Amino acid sequence: MRNLPAFAMLAIAVAIPFVFGDNSYVMGLMVSGLIVAGVALAWALLGNLGGMVSFGHAAFFGVGAYTSALLSAKAGLPVPLSILAGAAGAALCSIVMLPALRLSGPYFALAILAYAHIFKILATEATSITGGSAGFSRFPVLPTIAGIDFSSRIGSYCLLVALVAACALVYLAVKRSHVGTALRAMAESEDATRVVGVNATLLKAWMLLLSAFITGLFGAMNAHIINFLEPDYAFSGNWSILPIIAAIFGGYRTILGPVAGAVLIYLFDQVVAKELLPVGHQIILGILLAGMILVAPNGLFGLFGGKSRHAKPRHAKSREAADAAA
Repeated sequence: MRNLPAFAMLAIAVAIPFVFGDNSYVMGLMVSGLIVAGVALAWALLGNLGGMVSFGHAAFFGVGAYTSALLSAKAGLPVPLSILAGAAGAALCSIVMLPALRLSGPYFALAILAYAHIFKILATEATSITGGSAGFSRFPVLPTIAGIDFSSRIGSYCLLVALVAACALVYLAVKRSHVGTALRAMAESEDATRVVGVNATLLKAWMLLLSAFITGLFGAMNAHIINFLEPDYAFSGNWSILPIIAAIFGGYRTILGPVAGAVLIYLFDQVVAKELLPVGHQIILGILLAGMILVAPNGLFGLFGGKSRHAKPRHAKSREAADAAA
């Protein structure tokens, strides 16, 4: 029964191309929703396991997009390899953010936001490389492999479903590993984990790199799907804010919550909110998120999971997690 939501989501994902395959508008919405889902999953991984709230994932998204587009267009790198290089480039750019790990809470979130603005300015000013504010579009779309045209709506959708599923499995593997145990202990009490010899800073750094890699992967995918880039879009604050709303709405402490939340929030925003309020429709998302937090602080999936009545006190869980990490 615990796996029922996962099987239900997978069944819906498989059924969508058969039901809406001829409707390019719906398939386009689903493709965009899955892009947001991938970034939301990366954000939740950093927030849940790493214990760090980020307001600057747009930096990783934009760097991944530009790196992949430039390598495929100017270096002639095959698109699949350029997408992986874009993800690696996003992870590499996160290295310059490592000094921010000395900060915590809102200070870390604002520091990452500042980095996102810096990368946006660099992309805007480097006109000879990125095209600046005029945009950059002369790069390849997703290729056709084994007779499957991944540049089509259905092809892009299927590829994104596979990537989101793969990233969710990576998240699950990290969560169930010894690293995940140490991270949970660190979230409960960082001082306790340091006492037993856990390098909290190193663990945070690895989570930041992994989250940046996943975000850059979906940024690169998005670039080759829409086949156009400009700094205001690639580094838009929407790539930071929408994943946060989606992850919190779905339940950022779960793996499926950010994915389901992203698709639902994006579809609601595009189909319902924009119709009700064409200008400033994000206000409706804010009201929806506030209502969800009041009704279900653990998100949509928290309504089904809930907490055990016999849950152990926080300090007891912290002590056990620290012992396990040791």
